[in-house]
Amino acid sequence: MPERGSPTFERDVRRMFATITDRYDAFNHLATFGQDLLWRPWALWELDRFARGPIRRLLDVGCGTGALARRFASRYPTAEVVGVDFTSPMVRKARALGGRAPSCPSFAVSDIGRLPFADGVFDVAGSAFVARNLSDLLRAFRELRRVLRPGGTLLTLEVSEPDSPTVRRLFHAHFDRAVPMLGRAFDREGPYTYLPESLRYFPPRDRLLALLNDAGFPRSRAVPLSLGVVTAYFGEASSGPAPRT
Repeated sequence: MPERGSPTFERDVRRMFATITDRYDAFNHLATFGQDLLWRPWALWELDRFARGPIRRLLDVGCGTGALARRFASRYPTAEVVGVDFTSPMVRKARALGGRAPSCPSFAVSDIGRLPFADGVFDVAGSAFVARNLSDLLRAFRELRRVLRPGGTLLTLEVSEPDSPTVRRLFHAHFDRAVPMLGRAFDREGPYTYLPESLRYFPPRDRLLALLNDAGFPRSRAVPLSLGVVTAYFGEASSGPAPRT
């Protein structure tokens, strides 16, 4: 299981996700009772209300099997959509699921900390359930700010702590106990024991919004979904130069 603070943390995360590629989507559907099929469309509905300016190029960072990238392509059929992930098996799976129509996303292997794109080339940069796996959130957000045009939009969809004590207890009973048990049934207990552990190190909503401000997103918003077990974060890229990573 990846150990946060270890010098091999990101490499261990990469190896972990490489072992669960084949069952990744099926497990997520089962573990969330199908809610994961709703969170991305819901976030894009909110994106339309937050974003300013045209949306012609979109980036899905940490794309996994490409679920968010495909949603981008469906929602904005005339736009160019690119998905990147640092795990090669995930990228291969995303390409296999992506189809071959001209409007389908393209996928490549890349690390979020060193994106192979010029400054200011995307209108939207999004990620879904990636941020908890990053060792340096501020650096990652600054890199996403770099590749966004001024006024472009960052979308980060992530698991979060519900505000309601009752919902929070139910959430942790499922996320901390039931999810690892399901992972054992899938013969992959280790990665799914890591998931609840990763949430303990993730900033609460107010601190994450402060990080976005420090990274060059002075206008930001947090939208809780499904009683707060997931939150969609939005940030608008500043008009000035991107902060250095």
